[in-house]
Amino acid sequence: MQRTDFSQMNCSIARTLHVVGEAWSPLVLRDVLMGLHRFDEIRADLGVSRKVLTERLGWLVEQGVLERVPYSDRPPRSEYRLSERGRDLCEVLLVMSAWGDRWLAGPDGPPVSYRHRTCGQVTHAEVRCASCGGPLHVDDLELPAG
Repeated sequence: MQRTDFSQMNCSIARTLHVVGEAWSPLVLRDVLMGLHRFDEIRADLGVSRKVLTERLGWLVEQGVLERVPYSDRPPRSEYRLSERGRDLCEVLLVMSAWGDRWLAGPDGPPVSYRHRTCGQVTHAEVRCASCGGPLHVDDLELPAG
């Protein structure tokens, strides 16, 4: 099935979806963020076909979100690491996780907790205003033409 090409839309959300809008892409990024760097590790965790994972990894490398880093010459093997672009994108995943923890976690609570290395506390992501540092909620926004 042909996917819609969002890359040329004049919308940052659409352009981001062009990069990670396919369902397996955020899960691949999650796995790399959690320390799974090799093809077989990611495949085993996700239960995805070799073909689909090969396509997703290739796409994410092509988009500059992941970097392919060789770790063996014989046979040639690579592992996958987050690029700077990928690390920034994972902050979006942290916000998605916070939303899922709030609205979808169920009676057992969130499946993963996040500990902030700087202060040592378990935390969650929040969206804040880059200017004043206050919480940024949809009801507080105006959307002037940009």
